[in-house]
Amino acid sequence: MLDRTDKKILGILQEDCTLPVAEIGRKVGLSTTPCWRRIQRLEEEGVITRRVAVLDPAKVNAKVTAFVAITTNQHTEDWLERFAKAIKELPEVVEFYRMAGSVDYLLRVVVADIEAYDIFYKKLISKIEVADVSTTFAMERIKSTTELPLSFIALDKDKGRASG
Repeated sequence: MLDRTDKKILGILQEDCTLPVAEIGRKVGLSTTPCWRRIQRLEEEGVITRRVAVLDPAKVNAKVTAFVAITTNQHTEDWLERFAKAIKELPEVVEFYRMAGSVDYLLRVVVADIEAYDIFYKKLISKIEVADVSTTFAMERIKSTTELPLSFIALDKDKGRASG
């Protein structure tokens, strides 16, 4: 169970995980060691799964974002395992979801340009049989964040004081 201090630490780390632990501790009212212990616990419990650098797509020539909707008539566990393996081998796929509704799977793909998307598409359909692939291209990125909303955290009411 998380408390208010954990929630504050998570918010800070989502904004900038490069901050020194002493600075994070100062912001949440903890000394360095108890703050570090909390961060380690959050990692051990799988709340924090990794710390990464967020890149500017234009500066790494990944300027085109495509949303690829896939439908299939294959709904077996074996097919899904093969499909997931094929998708994991395609670095252009940055997000991969199994959906409810008329689309079975949704991919977010980033590539340099339309020609690069065509190459990606050909690789995709050569790896696995699908019934339909429908792609839409983003014209403008209006909001993009890696920060999850923390307002849904069920807080432990007995904790949350700035003790370690």
